[in-house]
Amino acid sequence: MSAIAPALAAASALAPAGSAAGLLLPERLRPAVVGVCTAGVGAAGLAAGGAALGGQRWSESLPDLLPLAGVHVALDALSGLFTAVSGGVIVAASVYGIGYSRHGLAGRGVQAVLPLFAWTLVMVPAGASVSTFLLLWELMAASSLLLVVAEHRKRATVREAGVWYAVMTHLGLVCLLIALVLFAAGAGGETFPALRAASHTLSPALRGTVFVLALAGFGSKADMVPLHAWLPRAYPEAPSHVSALMSAAMANLGAYGLIRTAFDLLGGGPRWWGLLVVALGAVTAVYGIVQAAVATDLKRLLAYSTSENLGLVLIGIGAALLFDAGGNRALAALALAAALLHVVNHAAFKALLFGAAGSVQHATGTRDLDALGGLRPRMPVTTALFAVGALGAIALPPGNGFISEWLLLQSLIHGLAAPGVATAVMLPVAIAAIALSAGLATAAFVKALGVGFFARPRGAAAAHAHESPPTMLAGMGLSAAACAGLALVPGVLADGLGRAAAAAGPGGASPLSGGELRLRLTELSGRLAPLWIAAALVAAVAAVLLFVRVLARGPRRRTGAPLWDCGAGAPTARMEYTATSFAEPLQRVFDDVLAPEQDVDVTPVRESAYLVERVRYQHRVPDRIEHRLYQPLLRLLERAGRAGRQLADGSVHRYLGYGFATL
Repeated sequence: MSAIAPALAAASALAPAGSAAGLLLPERLRPAVVGVCTAGVGAAGLAAGGAALGGQRWSESLPDLLPLAGVHVALDALSGLFTAVSGGVIVAASVYGIGYSRHGLAGRGVQAVLPLFAWTLVMVPAGASVSTFLLLWELMAASSLLLVVAEHRKRATVREAGVWYAVMTHLGLVCLLIALVLFAAGAGGETFPALRAASHTLSPALRGTVFVLALAGFGSKADMVPLHAWLPRAYPEAPSHVSALMSAAMANLGAYGLIRTAFDLLGGGPRWWGLLVVALGAVTAVYGIVQAAVATDLKRLLAYSTSENLGLVLIGIGAALLFDAGGNRALAALALAAALLHVVNHAAFKALLFGAAGSVQHATGTRDLDALGGLRPRMPVTTALFAVGALGAIALPPGNGFISEWLLLQSLIHGLAAPGVATAVMLPVAIAAIALSAGLATAAFVKALGVGFFARPRGAAAAHAHESPPTMLAGMGLSAAACAGLALVPGVLADGLGRAAAAAGPGGASPLSGGELRLRLTELSGRLAPLWIAAALVAAVAAVLLFVRVLARGPRRRTGAPLWDCGAGAPTARMEYTATSFAEPLQRVFDDVLAPEQDVDVTPVRESAYLVERVRYQHRVPDRIEHRLYQPLLRLLERAGRAGRQLADGSVHRYLGYGFATL
């Protein structure tokens, strides 16, 4: 008997129980009970997804539950992977949220919506018909919007972020609705088996239209440039455990929807599909990490890092489409498996990083890296956990992000011999984008860790910071344990990744094999032993420390005179690098991309134009795509709205004319 059905039934029972607890229980009990119920939803999703990854399949139809269409749900290895990832993130974020919610987020509305949002994250991959999938997708979008604006009474920027998120997510829904309705109409049915069976009977024009619309709809949720405008607003302004759920679980579902539609339902497509996705993924990865490298808001930095990592996932998906169109099934399966593994790795380290950022904000009241510093002795556990997440994000061993990016590079390098001029140009560009994003990610997280946690505190809030409550540390600890496991023994996922890639449709043998100590490419020359790499690095560091310690035992000359300081005095916090100054060289390099804005406001003394009373210097790096694309569009819509008011002049005769013209 399949273990999937009882697990999903448990999740579906715990979610309303948690919502009821959020509405009915007193405030002192609310966070703990809701957190336990939400963690139960995540654990049930993790169990169901793990069973599907193990080879179990499950489907169910409930024709009377939804009028006209009914409800159709199913779970295979591909959807099971995303259900398991969402479940694991939910468990960590829920435990973290118990402590985080006790400081102003224990209201009934927030606590009641959180279990519902968690349930939709688990159930969206299980949707097996157009109506069921879109219903679950919209429930996920609506519940996440309510959580994004949870603190709208505290900051006006929260309301602005909510408006941007609502508009962009519903524009994405419109694209998905049109795409899937066109698909269902052409196929003569709306269930996924019906779509799958009829996909090859559709015209190339209809298939291409469905793919492009699905790419836009799912790409807006996966933080794809230029549809990412909501991301730098919503992630920073949402509560930190909600930011973790959105970045580490919800954004991944955009990648799931694209994989399910392009590979499974449409059965792959022509070469230009893959080239388009690879190009958009490369632009997304590089643009996201460039913005992260110059960001001074810690959560904004992590938000743009999410865009970078989902860009890498899109490169893997596009490469798989490209290789599949060329008939190279082994490389297609490997590229898709690399993208899926990066989904898992990104979920682990990004949940940890957003938790650490929330811990910093909880302790200091600020996310501004220029105002932080000196947190290591005051928040040692949070500092260590942030370092673990940062190591995963920069894709260097022994971080967990290194494994999936290595696999992605292997698939691209082995695909350089693929025929076609466009392929010969695009694959080296994608390789260069991955290398550039990895280097800039190192700069971004060295800045975040060095400026934010080390050196001297640059503000009173940082100087009086304190460690977070045990539940918050426990939630981050679960994510850190997942990062360590994925970094050291990724071979345990090899079979599950192979099943997930096969369920998507490229076919061929499982691209990976291995055990606890190694990861091997089955049909290509390549193998990796992450545990041995980590052991070698630890041994090298220990040898260097031992060597330094031995040298330090030699004779020392002691003197009571202080070192010469050139007359400058003891160093102060104002002499240290800030996040802005650290990123200035990178800003100069990418000046044409970033287009920074600077303003100097000089206020003279009233009695004299030659004496200055105050000089105010402002420096900001806006999102150039938003500045050049969305702001002109918003101004155009505003002018159209003002012009449209002239149509409503109160004349009944004119309104009747409008009606006749419309008919």
